[in-house]
Amino acid sequence: MSMMSIRTATPKDREAIRLVEEHAFGQQTEAGLVDALVDSGDTVLELVAEEDGHVVGHILFSRLYVEKGGVRHPAVALAPLAVEPSFHGTGIGGALVREAHLRLKQSGETLAIVLGEPAYYGRFGYAHGRAAQFDSDYQCEALQALAWGEAPESGKLVYAPAFSADLAA
Repeated sequence: MSMMSIRTATPKDREAIRLVEEHAFGQQTEAGLVDALVDSGDTVLELVAEEDGHVVGHILFSRLYVEKGGVRHPAVALAPLAVEPSFHGTGIGGALVREAHLRLKQSGETLAIVLGEPAYYGRFGYAHGRAAQFDSDYQCEALQALAWGEAPESGKLVYAPAFSADLAA
């Protein structure tokens, strides 16, 4: 019987992560975003899920800031989350999100933002209502937030520069 494990990503995982991202999204954009975030040092937490020694899932949280009244409050952005298509529906994505949240809370993070499917991310506590007051280029129903303590409820979301770069390879 195989067993899935989750661990911190390492430099030797780069190619496997790229493949998971490309397979999961059917394009290279998300893989390019991951490379750009890692290369720029904007990664806060990056985990992989392994099954039988092969990387089958990946999650990345990058540094994000909420600017309000001249103050920058650190937060994190969840993007991307990817699972090999042959492993969809097995719980790997959820396991990655839950493990990442535990580690982020333990490290003192207080606010996470995601732009994603509300029904999926809502299962982990993300809600558009929590993100509705943020000024963001991505403001829509899919913009959701999750707070683990004292965190801003409004302000301008400032993403890492990689999010506005042209990443098409």
